[in-house]
Amino acid sequence: MPFSIIIRDRSDYLFYLALAMLPVDGTVIGVYMPFWTPISPWLFLLYAAVNWRSVLPDSLMIDSSGDDSDTAESIKDTGANAIPDMILNAWSRLRMMVERNPSPTAAAIIIIGCSCVGWITTGIHPTQALNSLLAIAAAVSCALSLRIAIQRKRLPWRPMINILLAVYWLAFAVGVIQRVAVSLDITVIRDYFSHLMSREYITADSKWGGNRPQFLFAEPSYIGMHLFGVLLPLYWLLRRRAPDLAYNLAALIITFAVGAVVMGAGTRIVLDSLVALMLVIVMSTAWRQRDAMKRGLLRLFGTVALGILAVALNSRLSSIASNGAAGDGSFFARIWQSLGVLCSMAQHPANLLFGFGAGNLSDATHLGAETAVHALRSWEFDPTKADQWYAGINPDSMFTMSAYTSFLGEFGVIGFAALVALIIERITHAHAWNKTTVCWLLLVAYLYVQFEGYAFYALPLLLWGCGKQPHLD
Repeated sequence: MPFSIIIRDRSDYLFYLALAMLPVDGTVIGVYMPFWTPISPWLFLLYAAVNWRSVLPDSLMIDSSGDDSDTAESIKDTGANAIPDMILNAWSRLRMMVERNPSPTAAAIIIIGCSCVGWITTGIHPTQALNSLLAIAAAVSCALSLRIAIQRKRLPWRPMINILLAVYWLAFAVGVIQRVAVSLDITVIRDYFSHLMSREYITADSKWGGNRPQFLFAEPSYIGMHLFGVLLPLYWLLRRRAPDLAYNLAALIITFAVGAVVMGAGTRIVLDSLVALMLVIVMSTAWRQRDAMKRGLLRLFGTVALGILAVALNSRLSSIASNGAAGDGSFFARIWQSLGVLCSMAQHPANLLFGFGAGNLSDATHLGAETAVHALRSWEFDPTKADQWYAGINPDSMFTMSAYTSFLGEFGVIGFAALVALIIERITHAHAWNKTTVCWLLLVAYLYVQFEGYAFYALPLLLWGCGKQPHLD
């Protein structure tokens, strides 16, 4: 049975529900974050919190045997000293866990320390700081949840993949229904989704650019982060272990990508598909074999030709190619919304190193606004919209449209270096450096450029997947 899931305890329902909610990140029932309303990250966070004991190594589990039972018996016998002994025992367990995982611990301490320096020098916005730190905690919880469910509880992974296949096919079917509703002007369906989605794109008068299928995503253009941040890596992980599931994943990815382009879902899916296709070609080609190398080069040239054709046929891409950043308002906004933060970092060396602190991106933007406007003007861009946005931004409405800028702005170069070092160390520790891992890492780096922080699951899946699959090639 494809959905013959196993439940070790009731908390496992949270994990399966989180999987089922992965493509549902733009509805009014989700938790609001800037430009999306996800559900799954918070379910993963709750699942990891409920199963915190499962995160501990085997030797630290209370029911592991030997020393644990002796410790429990000694605590029982001490009477009045029970509570202090329990605290010491918990501290000993925590210290041992830290000693066994020095790199993640060091990265966490560095990032929090950088944020504290930023708060001291800039101030603190408690709500925004909490949101930022919770987002990081939720990302960590995604990887921890996979470890808890698959490594610790031994839940079968085939039903998990089947759940993902089912819900993403459902999301695609929703997009087809939306496209039909737009084409035939079926008011009932359009009105339903206009109320269901937090920011709707299906009605003609949508201020975000209407008459487009949105699926269940926060934006129609968010398709790529799901197809290539979640489903494609799963295909790579399963292509030898479970060829049948890998085939089903490949069919879903291709159908979803081609269907989204044909239905006019957006421009980003075109770019995402081309980038992913190039990386798939590089990964799947045996470059040391002459005939395979020729075929690989021909495929790459064919992909480049498709890219040129896409630029010629797509008005937005054509405008960017002809006029640069000024050719597309959304593309230009990505530049100047990050520029304020980056200019403020250049002006304040201490904040360049340590950041402005979690939740303080609006402060950074205000500090760098004048320099950013001057830079735009010197580059012969019209800075009017940027200047107005800088003046009106506040902690509640602040966003940069760049995951890299946001992380650098909050935690500085030192915090960013700690994160990069952690990624490299985790892959190296797992002996997972190979061609597939490099292509996967490049794909994740691209997705965080294209989708800001909304490529949420890509990095946790990379760290977990490489850690447990050291021989992807």
